[in-house]
Amino acid sequence: MTCVFCSKPEIKAREIISNDLAWAFPTNIPITPGHILIAPKRCVATLQELTAEERLAILSLADQIMSALKKTFGAQGFNSVWNQGVLAGQSVPHFHLHIISRTEGDAGVLGYDPRSMLYRTGDREPTSEVELIKIVEEIKKTL
Repeated sequence: MTCVFCSKPEIKAREIISNDLAWAFPTNIPITPGHILIAPKRCVATLQELTAEERLAILSLADQIMSALKKTFGAQGFNSVWNQGVLAGQSVPHFHLHIISRTEGDAGVLGYDPRSMLYRTGDREPTSEVELIKIVEEIKKTL
């Protein structure tokens, strides 16, 4: 399967900034104005496939992009996320970090708001400390 990030000239033409290992460009289906994707130049699908240097290169660009989005769009906050795997919504098999600028009153993410998934919204009961410790121990066994 051909990667659209690697093969489509119109996507490459959208480059905002790059470094030796990563590049940033706007998505064609933005959630808010200035919704930016940051991807490694090397085509890999998952975070685990990235080298330590590629991860740092991506985070360096994220820092620069967030600073620019504050100045350009008056961003007051950000959602930063990547989807990994088809079941998690990854539609392009090339790792990419979404940087979504947020401003007071923006339309944001409607219907699939990461905040409603990540934060307790009243529809989930807190997990007991005993259960949390059990989970910690189970995960530690596999590390």
